[in-house]
Amino acid sequence: MKNIKDVDIKSLIRSRSRLIESLSETEAESIRSIADSMATCLASGGTVYTCGNGGSASQAEHFSAELVGRFYKDRRSLPVYSLSENGAVLSSLANDYSFDNVFSHQINGVGSKGDCLLALSTSGNSQNVVLACKAAREKGLHVFALTGEGGGLVAPECHLTVKIPDADTARIQEMHLLVIHLLCQLVESALFTNEKNAQEKIPT
Repeated sequence: MKNIKDVDIKSLIRSRSRLIESLSETEAESIRSIADSMATCLASGGTVYTCGNGGSASQAEHFSAELVGRFYKDRRSLPVYSLSENGAVLSSLANDYSFDNVFSHQINGVGSKGDCLLALSTSGNSQNVVLACKAAREKGLHVFALTGEGGGLVAPECHLTVKIPDADTARIQEMHLLVIHLLCQLVESALFTNEKNAQEKIPT
């Protein structure tokens, strides 16, 4: 077994810092544009959906939880739903159709023109995520993705893609967490400038 004392922890941390710096240079405006689209969608009564597999499913649910609940501000709940959170729906669709269709089938049922979809895929090539983005775009949703370098097959199906400039799955997921926290902060700040007018910005 390798002696953990021999591992250069500081170097590992610095490598993340360099990746964050690269991300700030290449993707800041895309993150701003995605947040603006989501805030506009929510302010007009729309819904934001999100999806992913494995660790990306957990991050999609994390994103939903922060906006359904609270990020920084005590305010009204926002309609943000993860398509991976209902195990009965996922297993029935996978069993009756195909796992490739577990997200697209849901989008076809609940998505409406003007809604948003945020898809997470470290490779950008997960077939169920690609098909979800394609279905969402065909229904008139605003489609966004968080991927790794290159964007994979999902990028052409999206209006905007934030591409983490790395090929390592763990590093990509770490940066995806940073991006979803930025999106939460930007959306919440746009809709709820202060506690008093929070109820005025979101339609009932």
